[in-house]
Amino acid sequence: MRIGFVGLGNMGGPMCRNLVKGVNHEVIVHDLNAEAVRACTAQGATAADGLATLAASCEVVFTSLPTPQHVEMVAREIAAAARPGTVLFDLSTNSPTMVKRLHQELAARDITLLDTPVTGGVVRAVDASIVVMVGGDEAVFDQHRALLAAFSGTQVHVGPVGSASVAKLINNMLVLCNMAVAAEGMMIGAMAGIDLHKLTNIIQNGSGDSTGFRGLAARGLKGEFTPSFALDLAAKDLGLAVELAAEHGVPGLLAPQALALLRMARGLGYGQLDTSAMLKVYETMLGREVRLQ
Repeated sequence: MRIGFVGLGNMGGPMCRNLVKGVNHEVIVHDLNAEAVRACTAQGATAADGLATLAASCEVVFTSLPTPQHVEMVAREIAAAARPGTVLFDLSTNSPTMVKRLHQELAARDITLLDTPVTGGVVRAVDASIVVMVGGDEAVFDQHRALLAAFSGTQVHVGPVGSASVAKLINNMLVLCNMAVAAEGMMIGAMAGIDLHKLTNIIQNGSGDSTGFRGLAARGLKGEFTPSFALDLAAKDLGLAVELAAEHGVPGLLAPQALALLRMARGLGYGQLDTSAMLKVYETMLGREVRLQ
């Protein structure tokens, strides 16, 4: 089998490299970043000379892209060149509405699309322990599960196309809201003058702990804002979750406030930093850094 992989960024790159190491198939890769392509070809992948060439030669294609707009554009390019019967797994965080529309569009060309977002972050992408959520034809999922298992620790079939994207947006909404309130809480602790090391120890061993808090403690509270998950992408994901809530008539009481914090951070120029840079909004407003020294 020839497998295509398009999008070799912070998440796509390690997933692709684990796929190369974990299957006995040829993996063809494409990305606009030549360095990202070289990192995968060094592990045994083959670089495509273009997206159309990749699509025409592969039975299965994975995409891992930044936004729904990128997914839509790339999927249509793939569809224009792919053979009937091609299976497309989109690993991106996506709009459920767009995924459903694209699924119908590709089905008319006899191309099967499954929305296949992942969760666990870059570290777990590197060690192949991430969780893969799959929406779409369950028989197709079962047929290709071994490919997914090559770069993930858990694979969950959620339901029809679009359902996995719903699950991913809710998951990211929770972690981002947790991180937002963690930033606020740590600023309160700093302003109140308590030992932040002790406060962090209490929270991480108490009922206030969360993945969002641990992410803030590991990066933002240490002043390390090199992006693991860029704030711009976090704002996109949370914006999609807020849109999903509105689409289904769910009153948004908390997520829109966290989204406002992310938008403020972007407005202050922190969009390309790590998501934990939302802490810098409080620091900028109050003129005080919150750090574990």
